[in-house]
Amino acid sequence: MADPVLVEIVEGTLASVEKEVETAIARTARSPMIRDAHDFRAGIHDVRLRKLTGRSYSALVQPVVRDFPVEEMNPGDVFFHNDVYLSEGGIGHLPDLCVTVPVFHDGAVVAFVQAFGHHDDIGGAVPGSMPSHARSVFEEGLMVPPIKLWDRGVPNRAALTIMTRNSRMPDSLAGDLDAECSACLMGARRLGELFDRYGREAVEACFDAIISKTTETFRRELLAQIPEGTHVWEDYAEHDGVDEPRLHTQRITLTVDHSAEAPLVIDFTGTSPQAKGPINHAGDYADGVFLKKWLAPILRNLAETPERMAELDVNEGVVPLIEMRFPEKGTLLTPIFPAPTNARTFVILRLLGVLAGVLAKATGGRMPADQETIRYTGVYGDDADGMPYLMREVLGGGSGGRWYADGEDTIHVVPDSRNIPVEFAESRWPFRVERLGLAADSGGPGLYRGGLGYDKHLRMLRDASFMSIADRSILSCWGVNGGRAGRPFVVEIEGREMEGLVDDSPVRAGEVIRVRTTGGGGWGSPLDRSPEAVAADVRDGKVSVEGARDDYGVILYGSRDDFHVDAEATAERRAELRALLVADSPFFDRGPGFPSLSGGLPYAEVDFA
Repeated sequence: MADPVLVEIVEGTLASVEKEVETAIARTARSPMIRDAHDFRAGIHDVRLRKLTGRSYSALVQPVVRDFPVEEMNPGDVFFHNDVYLSEGGIGHLPDLCVTVPVFHDGAVVAFVQAFGHHDDIGGAVPGSMPSHARSVFEEGLMVPPIKLWDRGVPNRAALTIMTRNSRMPDSLAGDLDAECSACLMGARRLGELFDRYGREAVEACFDAIISKTTETFRRELLAQIPEGTHVWEDYAEHDGVDEPRLHTQRITLTVDHSAEAPLVIDFTGTSPQAKGPINHAGDYADGVFLKKWLAPILRNLAETPERMAELDVNEGVVPLIEMRFPEKGTLLTPIFPAPTNARTFVILRLLGVLAGVLAKATGGRMPADQETIRYTGVYGDDADGMPYLMREVLGGGSGGRWYADGEDTIHVVPDSRNIPVEFAESRWPFRVERLGLAADSGGPGLYRGGLGYDKHLRMLRDASFMSIADRSILSCWGVNGGRAGRPFVVEIEGREMEGLVDDSPVRAGEVIRVRTTGGGGWGSPLDRSPEAVAADVRDGKVSVEGARDDYGVILYGSRDDFHVDAEATAERRAELRALLVADSPFFDRGPGFPSLSGGLPYAEVDFA
């Protein structure tokens, strides 16, 4: 049995080492996507391949030890891979590059330090290695199965040369890889010192205790909040870049049995066939262990208080609690090589919402409304010196309203990631950021309003090409328990509305690109929101005067800095709006963009009008 004091020391050391690795990468990487947008993660795993840290998700060690036996590893080795179909489900698309370093104690491997992140360019048909119209993985960039990138501290120059030669940003890629390898080697030394100080047996006993604590905490505090039974919910990606827009179904059938060894069974049967375009996600490997850890943070919303939710980490301890059942090969979640995958966020992000939706049905709404908080937008071309450049950022959106509070504005699903700072962007690339603010009225109206998305305007100084990898440009983030849907993603270039999937739309010098990201869904009826809270939203620029009237039934008078509620007119307006409701508001509101479903057709067969 582990010493409880030592467990605390080990747990704190793991978190410290993970943070030190990430800080080192952020300070020494070259690409804006890694250094500035922070679209990368570090993780620590034990020799049994269990994820020990719980601050964020990570890739897997399974593909490395599958191809390189632990007994044959040496101090100073660094392993690398990005091959989606040979990653055991841990890598979603080729720009996510993963480095893994073994930790040694007394000549034996005792743990692993790993980092993976989204890099600017790894080759392929378009700058950024995310061709929205790809029909196979061969168009998406260089595939590298697990290889030994460093051997006993010596870099494999041939492999590095091949990778950088395939990139449009070779110096940036080389710098990122050097930063990640060096940071993980440093983390391995730090972790080795922990074993040296306390001994392998004591430290590994602490690892067991850390993981067991998570298992029991989730079982006792979170899963106990879900009544036994079976519930079904589905949601949709709206386009795949190749076919005309239509509904691509992602369905979860959730069965809860508290007496079972794995109380939660997540069955993906009913998920649509794999898409021709790149929205597929290869998740059906290693018993879905990556998806278990990816989806498990949604369960934290069942905690008794928000403060308790923030204390709960997600490590390997959640894995025994979940059984996953995948459909046959050839679906969005079980694609067959070489199906393209670069826009797989359309699936794995939607699955977060599908799990939240099915849990909302099971618990009477004690879950947040829907959100879509990641999409890639950017421009590329030649700068004033004739040198090629690529600007791409991961712009977040609003999170869903919750049973106790409004959603958060402009958040990013990748922990600690962020938009690219204006000052840096303008000094590096040929455009000006004329506006970066909140998109008014984008959050779904509700008793608790959905969070707002970004409103960003770029004025190009040179001719360029615009690119976008974004879903929720037709459908909205749904509201819960009478809450209304948020506003969808939209991009306009001088009045020309762009599709969500764009590779190379031309932009002329002087033209303005206007990006408005998604707002989260609302929670509860907007007619129950305090009129004073609505007035405060209007004063803050989060809701317009028209939105207050039309969505919340609140009539205001005065100026922006001094708005007041007209109580009598508000009561009349709200009475009018309530009378318009033929029945109670639907539990889920998908918004006006959702197509009418006539003729009894399955959702997946309905095309957008």
